[in-house]
Amino acid sequence: MNGYSVKPGVGTASRRTFLAGVAAACTVTATRGFAQTATPVPPPPEGGKWYRSASEQVADLAARRVSAVELLDQSIARIDGLDRHINAVVVRDFDRARRAAIAADQALARGERRPLLGLPMTVKESYNIAGLPTTWGIPVFKDWQPAEDAVVVERLKAAGAVIIGKTNVPVALADWQTTNPIYGTTNNPYDIERTPGGSSGGSAAALAAGYVALEAGSDIGGSLRTPAHYCGVFAHKPTYGVAPRRGQSFPGRPSLPSEGDGLAVVGPMARSAQDIALAFDVIAGPDDQREGVAWRLVLPRPRHRTLRDFRVLLIDSHPLCPTAEVIRNALALLADRLGKDGATVARQSPLLPDLAEATRNYMRLLGPIMNLGRPPEYYERMRSLAATLGADNQSLDAIYVRSANLGWRDWEAASNVRSRLQRQWATLFRQWDVVLCPVMPTVAFKHDHTESSTRRLDVDGQSQPYVNNIVWAGLATAAQLPATVAPIGRTDTGLPIGVQIIGPYLEDLTPIQFAQLLERAYGGFVPPVL
Repeated sequence: MNGYSVKPGVGTASRRTFLAGVAAACTVTATRGFAQTATPVPPPPEGGKWYRSASEQVADLAARRVSAVELLDQSIARIDGLDRHINAVVVRDFDRARRAAIAADQALARGERRPLLGLPMTVKESYNIAGLPTTWGIPVFKDWQPAEDAVVVERLKAAGAVIIGKTNVPVALADWQTTNPIYGTTNNPYDIERTPGGSSGGSAAALAAGYVALEAGSDIGGSLRTPAHYCGVFAHKPTYGVAPRRGQSFPGRPSLPSEGDGLAVVGPMARSAQDIALAFDVIAGPDDQREGVAWRLVLPRPRHRTLRDFRVLLIDSHPLCPTAEVIRNALALLADRLGKDGATVARQSPLLPDLAEATRNYMRLLGPIMNLGRPPEYYERMRSLAATLGADNQSLDAIYVRSANLGWRDWEAASNVRSRLQRQWATLFRQWDVVLCPVMPTVAFKHDHTESSTRRLDVDGQSQPYVNNIVWAGLATAAQLPATVAPIGRTDTGLPIGVQIIGPYLEDLTPIQFAQLLERAYGGFVPPVL
């Protein structure tokens, strides 16, 4: 193999409509399992090597119990053996990865130690890597290659990571499913008839299938958190601006330092919360070409070190969309466990912002971003469609349609509402340390590649607009808060269930720490049967 290879797809992509943009805007041994879900168990001995954590692998490398080349060979063998069914790693860079692994072994032999030295990993296809295509699943960019790496990729490589390839995404990163005309469809390792989530769906699938132990994704409407929930892994959506996005940008455009859009972030994914902390420490910090000129990142320490010291607010219902009973039951059982272990747990608070207002305002902020860069006739169509909507129609679909032509005054009004809601969240976090809530209204659903404007969300038999998938993701995104996802159980058919842990602004280490404590106390990732 010379350079990179592009893997042919195993599925077909759905057509995009004006609502496609909103769609994405989008191994731990258990000590105690969650009732009514499958009890977490350690991986079987034969498959244990596929599910060792990044931290364990790095320790093995440093102790010379294994070489970087051996770990790379294991990853490649796993991908070659399984990915024809899952289709997660769609851009492969095995030749350069082998050279990097050899260099890592030489560095280890010299006594060098770096946080990820010799560790094989993949990154989301949307990250720029020099010499590899960045397409975002859009056919016109199939052959486009950036000249330089994204900042996050630079930092991962500087920490010693061996990047072996890139994982699949939906078209324009715009769905909670992962399919596109270039690479095809990615399947959920727990049930290949179901979505792994999106838009970091290939990332989560690669982790759950045991290809790699670390991944880098992105999130504007749940794109880190949804796949983690659907595939039973961990993810962290950082506080807005904590990790630099330069180089994780629309293909064909220059990678310029920027303040960004106020919503989108990049962050780590892993099979353990400890590995989330490890990767987050590597990638976090200001862009050296912008804020990094003047300041350095010093995040507050975690508020507590034991579960019993945490003050936990748990919410499981949203006024704009129902949540599946199996998810609400899993959260209730989690609340019960936490209470028995001494944590302060409440199910309501007068300090909580109005969830309906927060979600609708999020959609006003999101819509202009997702509608950016369309041809003039698109905006005219959206303007005509908006004119047919009654003023009292405050559905998320209607708000999205209107947002395509949102003027500055209206956007500024939405920004002011965000500031007020951020103050409310800050007040709440003076009384509570974390807010627990669902990641999505349902567990992973079956592939649906019909026209996006015709899709429906089924919540326990209740038909909902497809866009309502976004209600739980929008709370942390709009307020620019950190949110960590951790697996907390499985359905009786084996589908993963995750919890979203929202933390205070710039206190990313608190929800990450809480996820680590949950994992130690109740178990975490449970491998699929492959």
